[in-house]
Amino acid sequence: MGKRRVPDLYRAPFPLYSIKVDPKTGLVITAGGGGASKTGIKNAVHFLDLQLVGEHQYSASLLHSHDTETRATMNMAVGSGVIAAGQDGTCCLMSFKHSPQREGDKAASKDAGSSVQQGHARRRAGKRDKGGQDEAVGSGDTSDLKDETAHISVTALAEVLSDLNPQDPLQKVVRFSPDLSLLLTGGTDGHIRVWEFPSMKKKFDFKAHEGEIEDLDISPGNKHLVSAGRDFSCSVWSGSQLAMGLNWLETMPQIAEKTYRNMACRFGKVEDQKHSIRLYTVQIPHKRDRKPPPCYLTKWNGQSFLPMLTASCGTEVISSLAVSDSGTFLGLGTVTGSVAIYIAFSLQKLYYAQESHGIVVTDLAFLPDSLKGKNLKGNNETAMLSVAVDSRCQVHAVPNRRSFSIWLVLFLCGLVVMGLVLLLQYLFPGFI
Repeated sequence: MGKRRVPDLYRAPFPLYSIKVDPKTGLVITAGGGGASKTGIKNAVHFLDLQLVGEHQYSASLLHSHDTETRATMNMAVGSGVIAAGQDGTCCLMSFKHSPQREGDKAASKDAGSSVQQGHARRRAGKRDKGGQDEAVGSGDTSDLKDETAHISVTALAEVLSDLNPQDPLQKVVRFSPDLSLLLTGGTDGHIRVWEFPSMKKKFDFKAHEGEIEDLDISPGNKHLVSAGRDFSCSVWSGSQLAMGLNWLETMPQIAEKTYRNMACRFGKVEDQKHSIRLYTVQIPHKRDRKPPPCYLTKWNGQSFLPMLTASCGTEVISSLAVSDSGTFLGLGTVTGSVAIYIAFSLQKLYYAQESHGIVVTDLAFLPDSLKGKNLKGNNETAMLSVAVDSRCQVHAVPNRRSFSIWLVLFLCGLVVMGLVLLLQYLFPGFI
């Protein structure tokens, strides 16, 4: 069987590192760039309008491009109309507003003959000085800095230092708590920083790992934080206090210690169990081998943090993990550009697109299970977006499996039995 061909949903003019779907508007927000190097590759956040075409296909058009100047956005969190963007060692907060298109702009858009809106004009309220900076921006007040088009307006809100590594500060992960009261960041200095949102008053700042933090997440109710680090540990925190360390090798005693490290961690709901939660972690080989060992996916009880199931997920090194809103599906991306969807209950592979991207899959996002007045899933069991360093955004859809009514099955069985009886009667007269 050949490779599954996945068409590109959208292609940006720069490497893509993060993608999110705003649950209120259905906007797809993706970001990346070339960083501070003077290569001519821009840094921006793109807002896409995603549309369902037919029952299984999708199309996307660019609504707005927000320029992030010399800093590429490496990771994002989206909540209540606010984007928290990791740019170098800082977390930049910006609000966005999706406004209906004005009548005059509709006419202009129709004349242009394109559904892609690319009005990237910048407007600054303060006067510019010779250095190219606004007076308001220089004083630290960025509330009047805006990017506007007919569809999307973006306003800078705040900026905080989220990583203090003296050599190469880099925020590697950012998360909103489920109730949007907290913002969590982690980076190369091994510190977890928790901020009260929207005031951005720092609540916790503690050393969680020796070395880089790979991933972190917070449970519903904000009871526990879980962090995965390059120091082989995956830890559960209650506030800033260590509650316990997670040892996935309890389910795989044949594997030697420190041959694998934790790469990702995510909480997820349990379908049809309102008060239950699960934690999913990914383990990848610490060192590459000529004969690559498998990566592993582990499911934990989200309350007791006892391991429930560990399954191999192939020899391609995992680079990203996502969990669907309902907790039914898990998404995995690899450093070789492959994308897979797993069933959360059994950790069985449901979908696989080998090397659909040309290089590392940097982020994944499932489409929301429900959206006000808009059906994005169509006749699909689930659909997931992926982005990679190859600048491509793709959608991976799993069509609903066909099911038959039990009465139809019984009716067909009855017809088969009657046919056999008639056939036997014909071949062997007097059989009945």
